[in-house]
Amino acid sequence: MSARRFDAIVVGAGQAGPPLAMRLAKAGRQVAMIERSHFGGTCVNTGCTPTKALVASAHAAHLARRAADYGVTLGGAVGINFTAVMARKDRILLDSRNGVEKGLRDTEGCTVYEGHARFESATELRVGDALLTAPRVFLDVGARATMPDMPGADTVRLLTNVSILQLTELPRHLVVIGGSYIGLEFAQMFRRFGAEVTVIERGKHLVAREDVEVADAIREILEAEGITVRLGVECTTFRPQGDDIAVGVECEGGGPDIVASHVLMAVGRRPNTDDLGVETAGIELDEKGYIRVDDQLRTTASGVWALGDCNGEGAFTHTAYNDYEIVADNLLDGASRRVSDRIETYALYIDPPLGRAGMTEAQAKKAGHAVKIGRRPMTKVSRAKEKGETQGLMKLVVDAKSDAILGAAILGVGGDEAIHAVLDTMAAGRTATDLQHTMHIHPTVAELLPTVAGDLEPADPNGA
Repeated sequence: MSARRFDAIVVGAGQAGPPLAMRLAKAGRQVAMIERSHFGGTCVNTGCTPTKALVASAHAAHLARRAADYGVTLGGAVGINFTAVMARKDRILLDSRNGVEKGLRDTEGCTVYEGHARFESATELRVGDALLTAPRVFLDVGARATMPDMPGADTVRLLTNVSILQLTELPRHLVVIGGSYIGLEFAQMFRRFGAEVTVIERGKHLVAREDVEVADAIREILEAEGITVRLGVECTTFRPQGDDIAVGVECEGGGPDIVASHVLMAVGRRPNTDDLGVETAGIELDEKGYIRVDDQLRTTASGVWALGDCNGEGAFTHTAYNDYEIVADNLLDGASRRVSDRIETYALYIDPPLGRAGMTEAQAKKAGHAVKIGRRPMTKVSRAKEKGETQGLMKLVVDAKSDAILGAAILGVGGDEAIHAVLDTMAAGRTATDLQHTMHIHPTVAELLPTVAGDLEPADPNGA
């Protein structure tokens, strides 16, 4: 059987694959787009789209319960129609998924294949009975939840970020294993839906990559809503207890087993690279299974690129999309864009959210910077007070010698949006003084950034 020839093959319809396939096709290339499951990848199907839809429903319930704080009277207790909540999530998800698929199928020059792709050489992939060949191959195969080998894990039903989205009944008591970004979003939303929630984290702080003061503020936000947080857990075990799950923990303070109706494992992710036949193509993986790439996302196999979660250069929708932009601009526009040129930025979508850009204080100090810090609690932000949402803080990290902004954290209402004022200032190569002298709109959260930039103090050498 002869191979069908294309100019390019794109494997995986996540956040990098479809825009790349369509841009290549519109540039006159003949492109094969391969997807083995759902179009849209993690973001559309099990990540950003469904979880943020659920966060919105949870936020509505939270505000309804606080209606009296705003002088609003509701008749009776606030109820949760969990079936309706999940149905709304599914409608939004399917609309996005179908939109991605339609865009690909409607693009002239793009041929869609459904099935699992596997390399037969660096230029050939087999999809079912079809053999495809192209001088350029682009991998956007994503990642999946890690299921660690904990005692008793094989004796009970454990949820992942995928299966928890398929629940038909609200958990009575949800235990979340892992106190980082994915786990905390689910913890808060299910608490707001009415479930009892316990978070179990091995480290001494939640979200270990953040500065301690930010992590502590996040913990305070969650505990204020009735979420139990157990830190310093040395060992977690599971065993069936009737229809429930007994979760055993050994941590500071000890304590009896936690009896949960549901347990969510949120302790990390692994790339979907173990069933592609990458060894046949000469594509090297690192010790965690991520595809090794250079600064322009080229793999060790000539003519093969890796984008999105599978390359270890970022685990977000925006990093995947930026991967697409880097590769497409370099190939089609003669650019020389590099992964190392971008500034790390991301958000934690608890409510209020955390927006982050650049380095933390701890990272800046570790990198050898003499650091100045600007802080402001959200209790001193007019917009936060007017909205009745004063939890959190703003923090700016600045190089004491050059005045360059090294990073920022905004944990508070609108933090995921306001952080872009700092990110764009950094990207433009401007300083903290430039930010201080920029006029912002009142009343907003971002208007306090110039104030924070103008109120810098030397960092505590023992802090962060």
